[in-house]
Amino acid sequence: MPLWWIFSLFANVRKSVGKGVLRLAMSGIKLSNTEGFLRKSDPFYELNRRMDSAGAATWDNVHRSQVVSNDLSPTWKEATLELSVLCGGDLDLPIEVKVYDHEKKGDHVLMGEFETTVNQLVAAESDTIDLMKNGSNTGKIKINKAQVVGAETVMEQRTEYSAAATAPPPGVPTFADYVSGGCELNVVVAVDFTGSNGDPRQPGTLHHIGSGLNDYEKAIKSIVPILEQFDSDKQIPFLGFGAKYDGVVRHAFQIGDSEELDGVRAVLDAYRGVFATRLIMSGPTVFEEVMQTAAAKAQSRLEAAQAEDKQSYTILLILSDGAVSDVEATKACLESINETPLSVVIVGVGNADFSSMEFLDDSQSLGERDIAQFVPFNEHCNSPADLSAATLQEIPEQLVSYFQKHDIQPRDQMTVEDEEIIIEPEDEIDLSLDFGDQEIVVSGGGSVANSW
Repeated sequence: MPLWWIFSLFANVRKSVGKGVLRLAMSGIKLSNTEGFLRKSDPFYELNRRMDSAGAATWDNVHRSQVVSNDLSPTWKEATLELSVLCGGDLDLPIEVKVYDHEKKGDHVLMGEFETTVNQLVAAESDTIDLMKNGSNTGKIKINKAQVVGAETVMEQRTEYSAAATAPPPGVPTFADYVSGGCELNVVVAVDFTGSNGDPRQPGTLHHIGSGLNDYEKAIKSIVPILEQFDSDKQIPFLGFGAKYDGVVRHAFQIGDSEELDGVRAVLDAYRGVFATRLIMSGPTVFEEVMQTAAAKAQSRLEAAQAEDKQSYTILLILSDGAVSDVEATKACLESINETPLSVVIVGVGNADFSSMEFLDDSQSLGERDIAQFVPFNEHCNSPADLSAATLQEIPEQLVSYFQKHDIQPRDQMTVEDEEIIIEPEDEIDLSLDFGDQEIVVSGGGSVANSW
């Protein structure tokens, strides 16, 4: 059995240049099947930005679409892409488009690719582009929509600098500059205990505690240890929402014996212990209170850090089995906490229809920071490394954009191109449970391996 927990996460950081977004919608036409006669491929696409460093060109993944199952003429959902991330504001920077057949084990099969630019995509709107693999045509990609909104290109910036006879401004600091300068990343974890998760005493339900880890535990164990590497005290606030205590639905309640828990091991222990607290799994699904609580903690931690000439940034990890009950209220809450040092990562657990969560990618107003993203757990459930990369992908840009917007520069800035984080295997954890008639009681015995 492989130990998933020995892996490296590389973060290629870059300065944020350029304003505006690209609204991109694409579909495939008669793509070549990679699944044989009895099945059809499950296509998704990736966008990769060319990075030139040390005299060599590499490709950095900046976006992945959703998977369209069993369809050789898929229509992917519209994506809103920040130009600073996609091309650094240079609308002629090469972009690589790759289409893959999704495989549950993570070994996705290339279906075809092509190279383009933002300007070429805009020019090709309503037209098609040939998809190629090993010199052969493997279908067509139709550009249903490609619109640039609020862009300020690198060329326009250079023209302005030349006209003013001034030198370009100094480089914008990177995520690595802040981290190497001592900026701490704090994490707040929030878990959904609404009734839609099912009775945890029944096998197959999302909160069921068995001999292995359920999906909530897998997500926690995959993501939190990465962030712990940048947190000196490793104290983690752990919240629940959607459950009743004393007849009242709580949309933000403490899990565990203390306000902060000592590392991911304590978080997992507290998670399993919560079912012995006589909570009643209820509803509706409301994120606002946990987001407001996390935002307040993030602001308080930054102020405390700055009082000691330090820096702090917080990531809220929300694990939920369903879409929010009130989209507009959630949007309003995200707008209200946009000015706090916080990123919100929402991981959808289970097989619910999460299509209504797309607003998280579309709700950013021009001039505001993008602070939220949604990741469906099932698309990455067979690889902890893949899940970690997907959930943490946008955090470097979000952190840099916050500090730059508030004119906070890195401390003791260093030049760092890549961060490599090694997660060592955990020790065995005793997590077995005995289910009583009225409550769940923790008991001894048993062990859990370090892989999923």
